[in-house]
Amino acid sequence: MVGITVLGVGLGWASALFRTGPEEYGLPSVAPGAVWPYLAVWTATGLAAAVALRVAAARTPVYAVGRVAAVLTALGTRLSLGWRPEALALGAMVAAVLTAAVLWCAPALRSGARDNRGGRLTSGS
Repeated sequence: MVGITVLGVGLGWASALFRTGPEEYGLPSVAPGAVWPYLAVWTATGLAAAVALRVAAARTPVYAVGRVAAVLTALGTRLSLGWRPEALALGAMVAAVLTAAVLWCAPALRSGARDNRGGRLTSGS
């Protein structure tokens, strides 16, 4: 989980070193100022998302938990480093990432709970 988080933050930081798209509407490169507070927030957020996804995957199969956690973390890091949002907007971004991670797990947990109603084994028995 830590490796996935570090990968996501690293990808987001590396992609923020370059501007994406035209000046009018593209993603800006890293804004001037301290990057460490944003990197710390996204490291904690990525770790929380990875843990949530991994816990769900321990109960029932969930598709691509590592990739989802890395992509969500990288996107949040990239956007934060380019625009440097205020605390309220950053909190909303963190909440959106954690909500997306939970929503990614919801169908698998729902079908897993349905298949295992009453403690019955459904595969091979």
